[in-house]
Amino acid sequence: MSRHYDVEAVRKEFPAAERMVYLDSGFQAPLARPVMAAIETFLREGLETAGPKSVWLDRVEQTRAKVARFLGVSADEIAFTKNTSESMNIAANALPLRAGDSVLMIHGDHPNNTYAFLNLKKKGVRIDFLPMTDVVNADAFLPHIDDTTRAISLSHVTFHAGHRFDIESIGALCADKKLYFVVDVMQAIGVVPIDAKAIKATFVGSGSHKGLLVPQGLGLLYWDQTQKELEPAYLSAASLAEIPHDLIARPDRLASSPTARRFELGNFNLSAIHALGASLDMIEQIGVKNIQNHCFDLGDHLLAQLDELGVGLIGPRQRQHRSPHIYVVGLPATEWLSYFEENSVRVSPERDGIRISFGMFNTIDDVDCLVHLIRRRLPKSHSRLRRSRHGSSWRKSAA
Repeated sequence: MSRHYDVEAVRKEFPAAERMVYLDSGFQAPLARPVMAAIETFLREGLETAGPKSVWLDRVEQTRAKVARFLGVSADEIAFTKNTSESMNIAANALPLRAGDSVLMIHGDHPNNTYAFLNLKKKGVRIDFLPMTDVVNADAFLPHIDDTTRAISLSHVTFHAGHRFDIESIGALCADKKLYFVVDVMQAIGVVPIDAKAIKATFVGSGSHKGLLVPQGLGLLYWDQTQKELEPAYLSAASLAEIPHDLIARPDRLASSPTARRFELGNFNLSAIHALGASLDMIEQIGVKNIQNHCFDLGDHLLAQLDELGVGLIGPRQRQHRSPHIYVVGLPATEWLSYFEENSVRVSPERDGIRISFGMFNTIDDVDCLVHLIRRRLPKSHSRLRRSRHGSSWRKSAA
């Protein structure tokens, strides 16, 4: 039982969690019953009425308002996109960067955020990379800022080892130095509380198929509406300030929408937006902070068990620097992944090991099942040696 909410009741909304030990929400969250019900409502309406389009579009705006509330911003600052990669590309191309300007990023961060900015090299923009360390904050970036620096872009939580970067201090640095600040929150949203205004972000981008519990094909983009100089690199009727009623394009009316809709191309992924509305209701009812704290508790339990077994963790251990829900265990994926699969445990291979990623429905029993499988397969001499060297001191620190 979680100390933070009724996890057993939540777990019943995720049938996949009853069929297997699902520890892979950092790849794709399993479908929840309320989310599926919202999709089924959309499909049934399409089947029975060929689509009540005005009703569907009203629900788009209702969901936009929910997203805005979730991020602490105005609904006019939220655009719907296809995925995180599209959001990052929109952001990168909206920044007024010219030849000779530079952008600071973290080496080894998510490739699709990186590629969005590397693509600007053809314009003469320079991309400079900082090393990824357990602690990445304003002090890490400050020595690298010079007269050419125009922007910083990075993830809030890294996908491959669960680093949680200090985006608040980095955002404050960007505000002080008048730099654009672009944040990929894909691995954080829905698990880690996010206040886009507090982090002083220019853009915040995400998909919705991990912590937001929605099937793939829907992304989000927050845009700081005060930075009106940021324009999309493309133009469509949906992104105009004045959409012509007769839908005849007029060369003299090309002004972009004053809202984040300037970054939209129209024809929304309606079923996914219906799903997102339901998932946000579910997440808000539980509370993001409660989800975060529950996952932290699971992570603490996992770390203690790994220490007892002498199995290493790749990535930061301290709560202030690690994500609540992503942990990479130092076991070679080539040797361990199929073993976990054979025992109905769903995890992901990651650069240096096996990635464990928790969701709101996971329990201590899930962690214990994973640890039992590791213990059963490890050489007995490995565990015995670890206990003889470190078991006593570990028990004292845990007491």
